[in-house]
Amino acid sequence: MSKAAYNESIALQWLEAFNAHDLDKLLLLYSDDALHYSPKLKISQPSTYGYIKGKAALKVWWSKSFERLPNLHYKLTSLTANSERVFMEYTRQVPNEADLLVAEVLEIDGTIKASRVYHG
Repeated sequence: MSKAAYNESIALQWLEAFNAHDLDKLLLLYSDDALHYSPKLKISQPSTYGYIKGKAALKVWWSKSFERLPNLHYKLTSLTANSERVFMEYTRQVPNEADLLVAEVLEIDGTIKASRVYHG
């Protein structure tokens, strides 16, 4: 399997685990010291400047998201992978909220080393 195909499979596993709200499967895809950026983090936790590091921090962040939004779902609209990263676009869907177009970049070297979310 090429690195691009492997990285695409990681992204698809990520999406499946996220939509299942399966934190254990989701966190298995990340390196222990992975770095994550989200504009929502920047707003809700300004002292982080939007960044968190490590699986423990990711677990706390996503646990709170899944508790607050139990019906949160991402619908994939495009995915492009190369040997170093994946760029994916998806629609964030939450009942009674307008859909939100999101882009995310996953930096992968065996596991996800960094992720960065973009949205309005």
